[in-house]
Amino acid sequence: MFQENDERKKALHLNYAIITENIEPEARVLDLGCGSGELLKMLVEKKHCTGSGIDINQQNVIESIQKGLSVIQGDIDEGLREFSDNEYDYVILNQTLQSAEKPDFVIEEMLRAGKKAIVSFPNFGYWRVRFYLFFKGRMPKSKMLPFNWYDTPNIHLLTVRDFFDFCKERNIKITKSIYIKRGKISKNPLTSFLTNLLCEEAVFVIEK
Repeated sequence: MFQENDERKKALHLNYAIITENIEPEARVLDLGCGSGELLKMLVEKKHCTGSGIDINQQNVIESIQKGLSVIQGDIDEGLREFSDNEYDYVILNQTLQSAEKPDFVIEEMLRAGKKAIVSFPNFGYWRVRFYLFFKGRMPKSKMLPFNWYDTPNIHLLTVRDFFDFCKERNIKITKSIYIKRGKISKNPLTSFLTNLLCEEAVFVIEK
């Protein structure tokens, strides 16, 4: 259990580093489902961003505020109506898309409130996930998916291919895509089929 937690923390830190690298200094950012504020704090300290966050969990909000961050409690499935159009340079949805009740609505709201959006999620088309389900006949578990079927927050499972199809249908531009496998950024260009098969997590920069 401790090893799984350590691996997940390492994966999240790589994820934070990728997102931070893809945001310009002094950008205005809104972090949805910001947790205890680790990513937001990194953006404020390393990129001098003006940052705000939203999280549904009261304890996460308290811990974020204790870090000196501007975070409010809220449910992103209800929309971002308190924010005006293009109020932020970037709206971030990090490892939360698959747990949203209305992910399509959330993405549309992100692209309304922000000039760009950054979305990351675990790829359920990853070969280990397929292998686990096919040969073991049970819901997959991994360092990025450490939950049991009965306590998982993941309710809308998706693959990299699903996300490409979604963006095409909604006329959403994917301006950058980063793929992670086995805790490292995939530097080799892959076909769409191999990307969907071999990437464990994906990070996308999107805009209208």
